[in-house]
Amino acid sequence: MSKLTNYMRLTSVLVVGLISLILEFGLKLPLYSQIVISTMGSLIALLMFIDMVKTLRSGKFGVDLLAITAVIATIAVGEYWAALIVLLMLTGGDTLEDYAANKANSELQSLLENSPQSAHLMQGDKIVDVKIDQVKVGDRIVVKPGEVIPVDGTITQGTTTVDEASLTGESRPIDKAVGEAVMSGAVNGDHSFDMIADKTADESQYQNIIRLVKQAESTPAHFVRMADRYAVPFTILAYLIAGIAWYVSKDPVRFAEVLVVASPCPLILAAPIALVSGMSRASRNGIIVKSGTIIEKLANARTFAFDKTGTITKGHLTVDEVFATAGYTKDQVLSLAAGAEQQSSHILARSLVAATPDNIPTATNVEETTAEGVQATIDGKLIRAGKPAFVSNDPIKAIDKTTVYVSVDGHYVGSVSFSDELRPEAKTVMDELHGMGASQIMMISGDRQSIAEDIAKRVGIDKVYADRLPQEKIDVIKKVEKKLRPVVMVGDGVNDAPSLALADVGIAMGAHGATAASESADAVVLKDDLSLVSKAVNISKGTMTVAKESVLIGIAICTILMLIASFGVIPAIIGALFQEVVDTVTILWALRARSDKRTVKMKPSGTSQAFG
Repeated sequence: MSKLTNYMRLTSVLVVGLISLILEFGLKLPLYSQIVISTMGSLIALLMFIDMVKTLRSGKFGVDLLAITAVIATIAVGEYWAALIVLLMLTGGDTLEDYAANKANSELQSLLENSPQSAHLMQGDKIVDVKIDQVKVGDRIVVKPGEVIPVDGTITQGTTTVDEASLTGESRPIDKAVGEAVMSGAVNGDHSFDMIADKTADESQYQNIIRLVKQAESTPAHFVRMADRYAVPFTILAYLIAGIAWYVSKDPVRFAEVLVVASPCPLILAAPIALVSGMSRASRNGIIVKSGTIIEKLANARTFAFDKTGTITKGHLTVDEVFATAGYTKDQVLSLAAGAEQQSSHILARSLVAATPDNIPTATNVEETTAEGVQATIDGKLIRAGKPAFVSNDPIKAIDKTTVYVSVDGHYVGSVSFSDELRPEAKTVMDELHGMGASQIMMISGDRQSIAEDIAKRVGIDKVYADRLPQEKIDVIKKVEKKLRPVVMVGDGVNDAPSLALADVGIAMGAHGATAASESADAVVLKDDLSLVSKAVNISKGTMTVAKESVLIGIAICTILMLIASFGVIPAIIGALFQEVVDTVTILWALRARSDKRTVKMKPSGTSQAFG
């Protein structure tokens, strides 16, 4: 049922109730009141029955069967006011569940808005701005500094560095020269370049990511909600008691009386209210959860998958290690590199300057060679910082990290290596997830295998999948075994959007991440704090404990009332009012999920226990 339809049904029931009150108690026309309630009640029940049949055909269980049967039965035996009360409860519960789903219908909006919109097309000696869908294969395009590359292509003139972090997860800037391929969606560095379009916009990398998100959105994983799991045995029990009461008493009214008190208020109302309360608690803690079903999935999650750059790491490079040859100290090498690079806007230059704020020498005659390095004069000596072949002819052992090599007057003197700084809370988060029952924790990254494995080892991640493009990330998620689901994916970039959409639960680090990731995710962490991921799981587990308690309390009370009603001592209208008492009890219990006092005690064995 759509949200609009549920709101309309609840409004219809309220209008019918108001009209019936006027007819019966204002105008003293009880027959017309019965006709109005019976006609509208039967129509609404029929529409809900049709929806329920569709739900059953999809392989899911509905919780409305008892309530619909109770409505029809009470109308059939003339207990029309009892039917109206049950209808009010039923439509109100469905509307509340829609409210719990929140606003989760704009998953692709920001991804579409942030895609490249235009390109600088070369027409003879002129540059003409055209819409991106007008670019054809073979067109010459100019990409200016800081712009998003519009289509996939090959560089024909100029050299630059590009930031592909949002596409591949590669944290370091990539040097690009003539003849090398560039991808749409990547961000150009500090220099213009010319390129030939190899693909149209529709066939390029960025649009491919959008298509992947759409495909993932259209194939959601099957998930049986908690209320649905309780619905089957409770429905069988209610029909059994009602049927026996009818058979023994020979009175069909007895059947209606039992079903009225059996209407699954705890399943229809208590569980959604607990979930809404849990979503409210999560929001107060800086976590936006887009639907109540996500709370359930998070509470039962068995596998967690993390992107690396910007998720487990902070997403910006810092000086990690300095090496110096004989005759130079590490501080001198770092100072010379920072001095040569201080006028550059390159990301590595900014990291060098940040690492040596009080010890940067003055440089003159600074010259930058794109994609190679920088040379400058410091204290009368020629200093070069950049790639090995650029700085010196000396044999230099390459380091498997993002590294700037330094020479003085052509002689190699040392190097400065960089790393993407690890989030300090990352290891604690992995330990907490293991403690709350996670069966496996994975890293799925576009970065190199050696770097990904090093990060995974430091934080306690079980499996590593590196060098993965967006489509390959999806493949990893798809291959997670059924017994290890639900699977939660945590990421922050455009490249993570398809995986976030496909996973049973997608969590976006939304503080600084791409909006596309946030819109494609089921939950968004609003603060730049990875520990909120384990907090979200903790809140979900506590919420589901309260939800189960409220449902079981309600079912227990309903079962007692059914047994009493089977002896004919509870009239239908009184039974319907008793149901409102049951509603009140279960709702008050469910509201306990809003409390931040409810936490999950983590155990080394991987089991967990809620308390509060």
